[in-house]
Amino acid sequence: MSKSNSGMPLRRFFPALLGLTLLLSACSSSKEAVDTDPVQERYRQAMVDMDRKDYDNAILKFEGLMFSTRATPLEDKVLHSLASSYFQTKQYLLSAEIYRRLLQQTPESPYAKDAQYQLARSYEKLSPHFELDQEYTVNAINEFRIYLDQYPSQDSERVVSDVETYRELLKLKPDNAQYREKYEKAMAELSGQSPAKYANAAIATLREKLAHNRFSIASHYAKLKKYRPAAMYYDQVIANYSDTAWNEPAWMGRIDMAVRRNKWFEARQAIEQYLQHFPEKKDKVDGTYKKVLRKFSNP
Repeated sequence: MSKSNSGMPLRRFFPALLGLTLLLSACSSSKEAVDTDPVQERYRQAMVDMDRKDYDNAILKFEGLMFSTRATPLEDKVLHSLASSYFQTKQYLLSAEIYRRLLQQTPESPYAKDAQYQLARSYEKLSPHFELDQEYTVNAINEFRIYLDQYPSQDSERVVSDVETYRELLKLKPDNAQYREKYEKAMAELSGQSPAKYANAAIATLREKLAHNRFSIASHYAKLKKYRPAAMYYDQVIANYSDTAWNEPAWMGRIDMAVRRNKWFEARQAIEQYLQHFPEKKDKVDGTYKKVLRKFSNP
């Protein structure tokens, strides 16, 4: 009787213990499932590759995350990191596409400012030799102007704060690529080479290239003795790129085309306008001006 009574509590205890064990196991498995989000883990691995500057592997991972992170808190992070990886590997057409996608799909993103700037820089990198088609040059100028319009220069106190913040973060994680990039940008801005100043300088350089392109087309037509289209391209330089080094040579070309076409009134007008803009260069057109005036006195 005593043996039977002593066994009863144990028989009742084991099922309860088993139930409790299964419950705890289920809770643990559930917690693991919540903590181990496969998308977050793939993103973390991609960022590890990026921090190690293994951009090719990072790109493969980020490309795989583009659609699974659509309309999620990771969307702008994935797009920005993918575009940055493309830029670092000199795949500028792809970086431009992804930076633009970020701006279109997540316009309120904290990465939007950098995306606009890097979009312009991507097109700047694609800008070809002056004799080739200048579509990307025009795109770069337009995107730099949008950047300057949307993000005017910020105060120096913010820049100093950024330098100090990212300097401290790099002490903790010296291999972190994003911290390094932001620190270098802040340092550049502090030293007077901020993105805004870079954008202004880039616009000026790109406009010189466009003016050179139009001038070279005009010169080509002039060599072929197609003086009318040559004059039209010289006029384009004069009208649109008067702030470039090609303005004065374009005026000289315009005068020459009018003389070669025996357009004496046009030639006289062009010379007189040239002298208004460049009075110190009077000697360059003196002979031509006398020739044109003789044509007026001896029609």
